[in-house]
Amino acid sequence: MKLATLKDSTRDGRLVVVSRDLTLYSEVGHIARTLQAALDDWDHVGPRLALIAEGIETGGQPTRRFHEHDAASPLPRAYQWADGSAYVNHVELVRKARNAEMPQSFWTDPLMYQGGSDSFLGPRDAITVADEAYGIDLEGEIAVITGDVPMGCDVETARQSIRLVMLVNDVSLRGLIPDELAKGFGFFQSKPASAFSPVAVTPDELGDAWDGGKLHLPLLVSINGKAFGKANAGVDMTFDFGQLVAHAAKTRALAAGTIIGSGTVSNKRDGGPGKPVSDGGDGYSCIAEIRTVETIETGAAKTPFLKFGDQVRIEMKDRTGHTIFGAIEQNVAPPGMEG
Repeated sequence: MKLATLKDSTRDGRLVVVSRDLTLYSEVGHIARTLQAALDDWDHVGPRLALIAEGIETGGQPTRRFHEHDAASPLPRAYQWADGSAYVNHVELVRKARNAEMPQSFWTDPLMYQGGSDSFLGPRDAITVADEAYGIDLEGEIAVITGDVPMGCDVETARQSIRLVMLVNDVSLRGLIPDELAKGFGFFQSKPASAFSPVAVTPDELGDAWDGGKLHLPLLVSINGKAFGKANAGVDMTFDFGQLVAHAAKTRALAAGTIIGSGTVSNKRDGGPGKPVSDGGDGYSCIAEIRTVETIETGAAKTPFLKFGDQVRIEMKDRTGHTIFGAIEQNVAPPGMEG
């Protein structure tokens, strides 16, 4: 089942069920007005939405044309957004860029920060930043949305709590991160609003690409139409989503609608940093990684961070080449120039 939230005059939009090929949708306001409402009563609402999804595929359900640019993020705002860093290769590289040593515990205990969740960008909304000097970067990630998760649950219980899977662009302002982290209190100004894919899908839609905790498909990232990354999300993922959800729930229960991110998808190559797509590698899911690799190899970073007018695209396709979640496609713009 694939679910989307269409923009309307309300903050939370309206929930719709979308066809597998992302061409059609059906209204489901009589079942649940919003995705959060559906998640709050998933045991009752989920099966009813699944019947609508089946009806779309068989032609027995009234439909309208689905356009990705009409979609908000599946949850336009959420009670909780916590982003992990499951690809420790990424953490190691980015910390090298700011001359920070990586503790050995990072390989056994997940990193996680609590992000702003009061407002997410739509998948086609502009990345609005006041100053290019902030060091604007994309971060291509996978995320899950959970049902209610009990405090202190085990990893298997956490895996069973996963209701939906989607893609993320977790925008980072690299120029602000070092000074902010030096205060010892975590990210805030350096993490503006994130964007999520046009649709979120139930794990069964992913077939054997989903093993219960990891999604084994390449995450396709491009900048200004040029391939930038195709790292496989199921490779080099040190902590799976069950482990990340259980980590978040160690000392608190998680409410239905909690979003947990994977952190930047990152692959090694032959035991070392990844190579650019242009050099036959799997590339990168953020600019900070390639800049670190450039510094390691040549002594200086040469790839610039994003500038006003740049466009980023994040997508994932199934093994037959069909898009699964739709595409996050965003331009970078100063305030007032988002259109």
